[in-house]
Amino acid sequence: MVNSNQIIVIWFKKQELTSKAPHILVCPLDWGIGHATRCIPLIRQLTDRKVNVIMAADNRPLMLLRQEFPELPYIRFPGYRFTYPESSQMAFKMAIQAPRIMNGIRQENHKLDQIIRQYAIDAVISDNRFGLYSKRIPAIFMTHQLFIQTPNGLRFLKPLLNRQNRHYISKFTECWIPDFEDEPNLSGVLSHNNTISKNYFYIGPQTRFQFRSETAPSTVEFEILAILSGPEPQRSILEEKLLNALTMSEKKVAMVLGKPELPAEKVQKENLTIYNHLDGPSLHSLILSSAIIISRPGYSTLMDLAALGKKAIFIPTPGQTEQEYLARHCLEQKLCFYMPQDQFNLAYALNQSTDFKGLRLMPRSQLLEHRLDALMERIA
Repeated sequence: MVNSNQIIVIWFKKQELTSKAPHILVCPLDWGIGHATRCIPLIRQLTDRKVNVIMAADNRPLMLLRQEFPELPYIRFPGYRFTYPESSQMAFKMAIQAPRIMNGIRQENHKLDQIIRQYAIDAVISDNRFGLYSKRIPAIFMTHQLFIQTPNGLRFLKPLLNRQNRHYISKFTECWIPDFEDEPNLSGVLSHNNTISKNYFYIGPQTRFQFRSETAPSTVEFEILAILSGPEPQRSILEEKLLNALTMSEKKVAMVLGKPELPAEKVQKENLTIYNHLDGPSLHSLILSSAIIISRPGYSTLMDLAALGKKAIFIPTPGQTEQEYLARHCLEQKLCFYMPQDQFNLAYALNQSTDFKGLRLMPRSQLLEHRLDALMERIA
């Protein structure tokens, strides 16, 4: 475990970065693995361009990226040490921890400057890490959450939060939005507004999975696939709730626990097949061979399921306004059904979901390619 006062631990030698190719630092937030999974297609494109990619992350996101790219150097770069509540009082918990988060932003900016000097970094791409801006090199901020949503009781804080959000993003060279600018799109009001700045660019949904064509056949092996993700303790609370419901259902079910720190084992419990975690290709195949997915409506999950054209039932993390909005957005568009965690009823959710058409978006890879071309020109 990293000491609380120790911001980074270098896990590769400087001599490993000897190529004249650009050195680009890719650093996702560690609040769940979704920020890391949507960096995977970005890292693939960078390595295809012969760029020296250095991954910087912590906890489960770092474990996932190391499994996907074992050949790449990495830095253990702790996040803001935010702890999630067991109740739905997410906004109150964030308010209490705001000073710690802001101090973490300042510290990671200071340490980024050290990394830039020590490892001759030419550019940094940050997925929702506000402190990774720099005046010395191009710094890209990637997010789908430009316009923060708040609970009804804290609506008066919304202008302040969004002003602070824009303030931090303005420190970056560019902001990349993993969605389409026009409709249909996945993020709705979270990233669509007529006040968007000129250095904000839509790069299309970013998913580690290959987009599935309209005509691609799929063989159904599991009636239900539950995919767990997100920070503790809410991940474990949902795991227990779903285990009880799925075991009693007598349907053929698979569950992925979202624990890359554990061995990649498969456990059979009557009608339930349980995986601690799966690599990208294995999870891709499992999703395609499942009739319906139960998961959090994290934005990276939406992008993955839209690429594969899947139906889903969503259970938002209690109190997480972003997921609650995304779940409502999908419900209103008749894409996917959702239920709150404390009200979840499997039989009812399955019955209701028959009226929903599921998620589907087709790729536009040139959107990301254009921004990478521009980034390479800036570095040159």
